[in-house]
Amino acid sequence: MRILLWHVHGSWTDAFVRGRHEYLLPLLPEGGPWGLGRAGRNWPSSVREVALAELDAGSIDAVVLQRPEEAGEVTRVLGRRPGVDLPAVYVEHNTPKGDVPFTIHPLGDQRDIPIVHVTHFNELFWDSGRAPTKVIEHGIADPGYLYTGEVPELGVVVNEPVRRGRVTGTDLLPRFATAAPLQVFGMGGDGLAEATGIPAPRLTVRGDLKTAQLHRELARCRAYLHPLRWTSLGLALLEAMHLGMPVLALATTEAARAVPPEAGCISTDVEELRRCARLLVNDPEEARRRGKAAREAALERYGLERFLADWDEVLADLAPTDLGDGPQRGSEEVAASEEAASEGSGPDALSAARERNTH
Repeated sequence: MRILLWHVHGSWTDAFVRGRHEYLLPLLPEGGPWGLGRAGRNWPSSVREVALAELDAGSIDAVVLQRPEEAGEVTRVLGRRPGVDLPAVYVEHNTPKGDVPFTIHPLGDQRDIPIVHVTHFNELFWDSGRAPTKVIEHGIADPGYLYTGEVPELGVVVNEPVRRGRVTGTDLLPRFATAAPLQVFGMGGDGLAEATGIPAPRLTVRGDLKTAQLHRELARCRAYLHPLRWTSLGLALLEAMHLGMPVLALATTEAARAVPPEAGCISTDVEELRRCARLLVNDPEEARRRGKAAREAALERYGLERFLADWDEVLADLAPTDLGDGPQRGSEEVAASEEAASEGSGPDALSAARERNTH
């Protein structure tokens, strides 16, 4: 199939485009959230950058939507309505915001476009309304067992920790820094020391590294810390587990299902997590043992082969022969959903800041 999708969440896309299809990624000269293309990623040759306005609309077999505004943009530029005369599926990467658990999904008032939730927690907490739903859990391209744990510090991967604050558990970092020094990776780390008050010897801001370099540097840390309170399921956590790192995680959202106790420590009790952090820092062999359990669990549940097979089933169910001649109620319902979710439509309605590691 020829599948159109925007490059929204890099880590999720990294897994999705390793399937057996052709993947068309819109590219704009200025880049940005509506035209990143490959963004320099080392992806298969089946991933093609395209100018959306110049694309032959009839050549697309399906569109994978990831933001409410995308349905309107596809209709505006290509003249084909997702879910009506263009097979479509919507991927929900994020936990609901607002009056949880009463938050209604932007596509909850239509039936033509199924919603694929990336975690069971998301499917449970979103009110998906009339929309058909399915859960396809994350899959990770295995980076291999890279763990050395040679540095007695805690590795953390979080984007924009200063701006996102309590969502990412940034306020908890000073407490963990008393148990072990922190290395924080990710975008938007400038000002983290000032925001948290953690002194330089206990905090190193590493910045946004390329994936391969991130994996190597992260795997040198004794353990991985996942302090996020409200996130779908950070793919960085699953990557750390694949690397063979023991993990310390808040037992919130999907992490409570993804991390078995033997993989490190998972709890809503921060003091319990701090005690475990000290144990792992002081006992490299125990850290290695728990890290191997983490890798085993991640390979079993979050392997790439299962992920791609699940997606093949969903894509096969998008039946183009059923579209095109039927009633057009779907386009009106999707438009109503978009209006409720956003004051505008198209690229101008979307903030350029996207939380890559929050799924």
